[in-house]
Amino acid sequence: MATGSTIHTFTVQLADVDRGVYDDFTLRVARHPSETDLYMMTRVLAYCLEYEEGIAFSEGVSSTNEPAVLVRDLTGTITAWIEIGAPDAARLHYGSKLADRVAIYTHRDPVKVAAPWAGKKIHNASEIVFRSFDPGFIEDAVAALERRNAVTLSVTEGQLYLELNGTTVSSALHSHDVE
Repeated sequence: MATGSTIHTFTVQLADVDRGVYDDFTLRVARHPSETDLYMMTRVLAYCLEYEEGIAFSEGVSSTNEPAVLVRDLTGTITAWIEIGAPDAARLHYGSKLADRVAIYTHRDPVKVAAPWAGKKIHNASEIVFRSFDPGFIEDAVAALERRNAVTLSVTEGQLYLELNGTTVSSALHSHDVE
């Protein structure tokens, strides 16, 4: 944990009908002083939306050779590389060569996030999952954010229903191409 990090606790009830994943778990998330609430909330949602055995947060901004979220198999090999925000093309290329699966979740305008990737070499770019949310969704969720958070997240037919500390917000989960 980084010096000066703020710890947020999320008690999560997950019902991802689209993937057949149902579980209850608790996350302790260290938010580094340089990390925005928008980024942290996107990171928590990405964790939930990619939830499977072996998933973990990396060491965050202090770790330059790992993504924000990753999945390791029992041997310690990274099987899923999950980026948050606006990673550069070189990072996506590296992650795609290292892991079986790469996903990006952004709280930013996906067109602006993807623009710098144009013409850059990204290994298996067509296989990378690039997702965003409806405008204002992450901001509305952040408005309900506390240090201790009760989260219910349901995913049905590409639609997210998030209840965070009594506030309910929803969004479509948008998919974009990486070219």
